Amino acid sequence: MLRFYGVCKEYPNGAKALEDINLHVRKGEFVFLVGPTGAGKTTLLKLIFREELPTRGQVIFNGRNIARLRPREVPYLRRRIGIVFQDFRLLPTKTVYENVAFALEVTGTSGREIRRRVPEVLRLVGLEEKMHAFPAQLSGGEQQRVGIARAIVNNPPLLVADEPTGNLDPNTSWEIMDLFCRINAAGTTVIVATHAWDMVGAMDKRVVVLEGGRITRDDYGRVALPHTGGPAGRRQQETGG
Repeated sequence: MLRFYGVCKEYPNGAKALEDINLHVRKGEFVFLVGPTGAGKTTLLKLIFREELPTRGQVIFNGRNIARLRPREVPYLRRRIGIVFQDFRLLPTKTVYENVAFALEVTGTSGREIRRRVPEVLRLVGLEEKMHAFPAQLSGGEQQRVGIARAIVNNPPLLVADEPTGNLDPNTSWEIMDLFCRINAAGTTVIVATHAWDMVGAMDKRVVVLEGGRITRDDYGRVALPHTGGPAGRRQQETGG
């Protein structure tokens, strides 16, 4: 589904964000992208939905070299990739329903289809009772659920999330991660960039570690990570998960 071949990203000031990235994400995988601040996680995600272009190398999504897409093709690429942000990026003057519906409206989806799909996806994220609320009336976790609903309402084959639990408390963070797991179980490929080492270490997923713009580890299954044993680790022990 997604391949990076020898990808480097260098900025005009000479700063190197990524160097020699080779990565293959298969359809249906759940991948954690972890590493310290400045490791290159966000830059890697931006390359996927073409907010950035590689300095060298190729990023291939569903057989297409992203860098070679014509400008008019980029919006169609982004419809195939759901994006979840740390700061939610909701439209404050629109309701929950309207925020999610907007993602369909810009693609020319019919009103009838919007009225069918938006309630369905709000049920999936547990917000069907809040569809007429405005973002300011929601908790941080609820706002992030709206962001996730908006990201998946077009049924994208790939969902990427950049620090989606960074502004949330530990319990809410686990609820959001459980939601990502359910979305993945339904067939969507999921890539989550996060600083939450303890949460990642407690889950049985693929883990790609970035340090200094390079991939230093790529492991499947539960792996021992720095700083485990925090709230997420304790939750894992308590639940026996």
